[in-house]
Amino acid sequence: MNTGLKITAFAAALAATFGTAYGVGKAVEPAGADVKDVAESGSARHDSHDEASPEPEAGGGNAEQRETPAAGGLQISEDGYTLDLGTPTVTAGQRTDLRFVIRDENGRAVTAYQREHDKELHLILASRDLVTYRHLHPTRAADGTWSTSVDLPRAGGYRVFADFTPAAKGAENLVLGADLAASGPYKPEKLPALNGTARTDGYEVELDGGLRPGAASELKLKVSRDGSPVTDLQPYLGAYGHLVALRSGDLAYLHVHPGGEPGDGKTAPGPIISFTATAPSTGTYRLFLDFKHEGKVHTAAFTVRVGKATASEAPEEPSADHSH
Repeated sequence: MNTGLKITAFAAALAATFGTAYGVGKAVEPAGADVKDVAESGSARHDSHDEASPEPEAGGGNAEQRETPAAGGLQISEDGYTLDLGTPTVTAGQRTDLRFVIRDENGRAVTAYQREHDKELHLILASRDLVTYRHLHPTRAADGTWSTSVDLPRAGGYRVFADFTPAAKGAENLVLGADLAASGPYKPEKLPALNGTARTDGYEVELDGGLRPGAASELKLKVSRDGSPVTDLQPYLGAYGHLVALRSGDLAYLHVHPGGEPGDGKTAPGPIISFTATAPSTGTYRLFLDFKHEGKVHTAAFTVRVGKATASEAPEEPSADHSH
């Protein structure tokens, strides 16, 4: 997985309406019932507002865009690799075997990958309204076909993200995205309201800090249960927590891992999991935190708003000899 944050500002692929409230609210907002890791789920309550999708920052060649790595998940093909989704349509409410292949520039199925955070490939699946979320780990057959069982609760549009690094020499991490449709009676949902606290499976997770456009900021997430801090989090995929963010509108993909790692002698197993991240644009984002405790993986979800950067936070224009 990428240890850095990846996202760009592109026009929204699907028109939608989202919440207008600005800033990270402090009201308690439970994680959605559709938000889970594999088989884990929490109770749900969704308040909503209306808001247009964020617009890209003006000036395609500004310093902010040059300093920010290319986004993942907005393209089905990149650097000669293509996500070939063999199951583009499923039926809502029915368990389905989702299959896909990663193909190289010659159309051959890729069968060798670098293992990153205990897995060769990480699969993220999210609904276009960002209410339903899955973090899955499919299995790969010898011929390169990946498969995993999914049961999507609602009809509508979804986005599938394959996060991987080919074993080929010089290959870099890629996040490819493809659209998935779930058939059935469709009822659109609004983006859950802004929240600074999420409840899931009896746990409470507090978010301290916020994303800023073009400037690194720290996000601290504190995990508690029954009013007591959780100080014995378990390693999950080589870390005490994983954070995925998707921007409303285009569903641009971000994945960042926390500072430190289990067993390094300085990283505590909770209650706080700390991340450093940079958002390249204003807009509304949905954050999904995966953490493991007492043998089970839980997912806490947040909706946050990224506002304009101040003058002191704006990235500097790179000099002629600036290296990347």
